[in-house]
Amino acid sequence: MGLFTRDIKSLEDLFNHGLQDIYYAEQQIRQTLPQLIEQTTNAELKKTLKNHLAETENHVWRLEIVFAVLGQEPKGTRCKGIDGILSEGDSLLGNVEGRGVIEAAIIASAQAVEHYEITRYGDLIAWARQMRRDDLLKPLEDNLKEEKAADKKLTAVAEARINARADKGHGRRSAASKTRRKTHTARSAKRNGAAKHAAA
Repeated sequence: MGLFTRDIKSLEDLFNHGLQDIYYAEQQIRQTLPQLIEQTTNAELKKTLKNHLAETENHVWRLEIVFAVLGQEPKGTRCKGIDGILSEGDSLLGNVEGRGVIEAAIIASAQAVEHYEITRYGDLIAWARQMRRDDLLKPLEDNLKEEKAADKKLTAVAEARINARADKGHGRRSAASKTRRKTHTARSAKRNGAAKHAAA
């Protein structure tokens, strides 16, 4: 079954595809988070990522409960969306330097993943309600709640210290830039004055 194919003919088909999509996504995230943790030196960020790794393990387990309630074997379908987000994050981290900037990029990459998951879980919950499958709701709602909390925690960590650390030296760069602009303006004025004098 693939998205945007005629295999999906009903809301139930769409739900099943979405379930397989997020199951695949959670497994990929479970593999990626340890790499981000390894690149992190900030204690609060490392703790946040480790906590979410443990939550991700539970997310996979809860999704397997949903599969069981549906009478299905847990199965993932390759998700180009999460693959693209993870690939983009990896590419971003490969192009930044400086500990603070790297950690700001880690948070940005992690939050891109969280926002994807929040959207997917929101869809699954809405579809389950529409199908009157209240027996599927709790595991999905628990996962959604933790994804939203992780996103908020990452924002708090970024705003508390990481972003400022990434911007360290910006004031000095700005001052140096202003000095260069003043020097350039003075030289330009001097050249213009000399040109006018020569023209006269």
